[in-house]
Amino acid sequence: MKTRNIGDFRVGEIGLGCMNLSHAYGVPPAPAEGVKILHKALDLGVTHFDSAALYGFGRNEELVGPALKPRRDRIILVSKCGMQGIDGKRVIDGRPETLRKSLEESLRRLQTDYIDLYYLHRWDKSIPIEESIGEMARMVEAGKVRAIGLSEVSATTLRRAHGVHPIKAVQTEYSLWTRNPEIAILQACREIGAAFVAFSPLARGFLADVALNPRNFPDKDIRHGMPRFQEPHFSRNAELLTAYADIAAEAGCTPAQFALAWLLHKAPYVHVIPGTTSLAHLQENCAACDIQLNEDLIARAERLINQQSVSGPRYPAATQAEIDTEVFD
Repeated sequence: MKTRNIGDFRVGEIGLGCMNLSHAYGVPPAPAEGVKILHKALDLGVTHFDSAALYGFGRNEELVGPALKPRRDRIILVSKCGMQGIDGKRVIDGRPETLRKSLEESLRRLQTDYIDLYYLHRWDKSIPIEESIGEMARMVEAGKVRAIGLSEVSATTLRRAHGVHPIKAVQTEYSLWTRNPEIAILQACREIGAAFVAFSPLARGFLADVALNPRNFPDKDIRHGMPRFQEPHFSRNAELLTAYADIAAEAGCTPAQFALAWLLHKAPYVHVIPGTTSLAHLQENCAACDIQLNEDLIARAERLINQQSVSGPRYPAATQAEIDTEVFD
């Protein structure tokens, strides 16, 4: 697999978002099936594995760490603090003492002495970003974390944090249907030399399946609460898919591969971490690094699917209030 830089790390340009193996999209696969996905990813050249304390309320780290332990020195192991499950509820807490405790718990679950890239999963707006990053800088000094990242933050917050300690990566949702990073954060990453890691690069499955139907989502699928998958928005969005599939076919690839190749084309510091529970989809996704897109097809896709043509916000109002990213008017 082709590689790109995240700070001092050289990683496969297509990583694996591990959340799906434990969390968020209905009933997760059995642990043994999750291990098969992780091991197949290794075989395909994936070296960038993204987990978090929140995913499965710790179960994802318990799955990922032992499965990858035999190849620990050949991978970049990623996790996150600042948002976790407490008594069955998601809690955002950026206090230094909480971050310290979260790190120790993550190290234990991951069965490792250090985490290569450790994100502040959400900025706790009740705590100055400088305090949270100051604590994470001490983790680096202690040798327990090798690099620091931020998730779902604005360019302004990124620069404040970078003034305390170098920020090596920013992770935010980015795809053809979520173009918010183009407002400011992509440029800010370029200016400070940070990698940009696009999560949900397949638009939570929308750009991977022209037959996607929210009525078929499992009961506990988080997409049920997302406006773009609700009516009247979803019917409007679904009207874009046939033309999009035609563009992908012209490129000689699947819709999912086009979506990933489009992101990799945007800038050399952009990385993608699609998640999946399917071995076939994993292979399909990893093959996207070999897709070459011409400028005409890129322009047509961008005219078809963008912030004007997509109906509905990406998050409900309560969730949007928790994050710090820029939004289009």
